[in-house]
Amino acid sequence: MSIRIIPQEQLEKGEARTADHIPPLLFPRLKNIYSRRAARLRQLAEKNPLGDYLRFAAVIASAQEIVLYDHPLQMDLHPRLRESAASGKPPLDIHTLPRSAHWQQLLHSLIAELKPEMSGQALAVLENLEKTSAPELEAMASALFNEDFAQVSSDKAPFIWAALSVYWAQMAALIPGKARAEYGEQRQFCPVCASVPVASVVHMGTQHGGLRYLHCNLCESEWHVVRAKCTNCEQTGNLHYWSLESENAAVKAESCGDCGTYLKMLYQEKDPAVEPVADDLASLVLDARMEQEGFARSSINPFLFPGEG
Repeated sequence: MSIRIIPQEQLEKGEARTADHIPPLLFPRLKNIYSRRAARLRQLAEKNPLGDYLRFAAVIASAQEIVLYDHPLQMDLHPRLRESAASGKPPLDIHTLPRSAHWQQLLHSLIAELKPEMSGQALAVLENLEKTSAPELEAMASALFNEDFAQVSSDKAPFIWAALSVYWAQMAALIPGKARAEYGEQRQFCPVCASVPVASVVHMGTQHGGLRYLHCNLCESEWHVVRAKCTNCEQTGNLHYWSLESENAAVKAESCGDCGTYLKMLYQEKDPAVEPVADDLASLVLDARMEQEGFARSSINPFLFPGEG
């Protein structure tokens, strides 16, 4: 089943007051999202061979928290939502939504926050981005959205994506609508922005307990996909689960023999502190194992892009 976002005024009588048995979409809750991610990255860095890079990512996440509140976004998304509801497309589709100058303002604020924290190559990258023209930055953003990673060096991509992510998360949190599950497929892309997930989370608690949600690597929304179904091709017959520890591991990889891809699954009941971006980045050893087994990753971590350099 697909997920469509309906404007509040178009909801059927009573629909706005009653929750779905399974909420198909969870919009981002911006309060503490980046500070929680930064804290988790630092915690995981303590005993991880990639500790230095996890701490580097934590510095970026902390800067995202600051620029999020320093540059609040005000935007009327009603026209966009009505248009997308009629077309069936995501309201914040990365391929069609015009970008305002706000995201570049976020980027330059992010650079200003990060420069005192960086040195060496990372500082040089920030200084280079600081001097990059607005049209060049737009071209790099478009290349990332089109997965044309060869056009953006892998050392620049995390900084650009960090600003774009704050911008899209701000917009997603402002959407004046409600998600509705409808017949149709293609849940491998975010129903809010059409980006890809970073990982999936099996929630705990009374409302969403036991349900799997894919976490968007851009707008931070989460959408429901039933367990025991491939999140990439939606087949069900050839799934396997991998971990580097035991069957009770909080982080596993779900592989699909039909399409040859895998996606990480994080289990809150095994570790309530799991965080999609942080725990995915901290478990790259599992990615290496999956590649050895012949599977390709179907997701992208916002701190780890393929590319040149």
